[in-house]
Amino acid sequence: MKQLAIIGPTASGKSDLSLEIAHKHNAFILSIDSLSIYKEIDIASAKPSNEELLHVKHFGINEIAVNESFSVEIFIDIYKNAYQEALKNDKNLIIVGGSTFYLKSLMQGLSQIPTIDELVKKEVDAMLLHVSDCYTLLNDLDPQYMKNIDSNDRYRIEKMLLIYKASGLTPSQWFTLNPPKPIIQNLPIYYIDVQREVLRERITLRTKKMLSMGIIDEVAMLEQKYTREPNSMKSIGILEVLEYLDGYASKEKMLENISMHTAQLAKRQQTFNRTQFQETVSAPLAELQRSIHSIF
Repeated sequence: MKQLAIIGPTASGKSDLSLEIAHKHNAFILSIDSLSIYKEIDIASAKPSNEELLHVKHFGINEIAVNESFSVEIFIDIYKNAYQEALKNDKNLIIVGGSTFYLKSLMQGLSQIPTIDELVKKEVDAMLLHVSDCYTLLNDLDPQYMKNIDSNDRYRIEKMLLIYKASGLTPSQWFTLNPPKPIIQNLPIYYIDVQREVLRERITLRTKKMLSMGIIDEVAMLEQKYTREPNSMKSIGILEVLEYLDGYASKEKMLENISMHTAQLAKRQQTFNRTQFQETVSAPLAELQRSIHSIF
């Protein structure tokens, strides 16, 4: 069984390349996309079509509901399941996507967390009725660690509070004693190197395609069903459509904003990938395609 990762900025052609490789080399695909993970967010996430999902088995797509939280822990569980399914079915595994923070976490691993019993869970649930007080408590105990956590980040505050109450240790103390262990090692990473002008053109075309596919109707449906509260409803492509629906932007301005914000995201992705993944095979799409085919 072979594993490899294909990364690159949004709209660089990762999905099409991974589908071609998967078809030719008997592989499953694991998506690392922070929006495709959600069911019902289809157009805004630019996820593969239903036909493509039928032809190649995907993991990490349509896994959770719009109003559920996504986390590194959930992603790692999805990876472990994908790996076992690939082994069982004698398949290779292609990891592909733009949210490479999750790939980095997979390579670095996670620290083990203490055993948390029902009493601790109930105590923490009661404390979380006042999230700001919980943040203040943790910040007083461990200001160095908590400086990286927003005072409104309920999910991470809950996690740190569970660790503290279950172990009696501050987060810094716990993670020092329980360092992370890599979950995957020696993973070949292929990076799609694309010129900025070409990328901007691809982003513009993709944004227009989203409009023709019905992104406005999709976002209106999602808002009606889930409200604007879930984190997923604050994503690029959704926020701009909500501004249009509120009358704050014309349709043309909405498209311009989606393209602009997507291009800004692509730039951040390029910076992250360049600084976090030193040992990669980096090349334009066609050249990278030949390199990947040659390893099978």
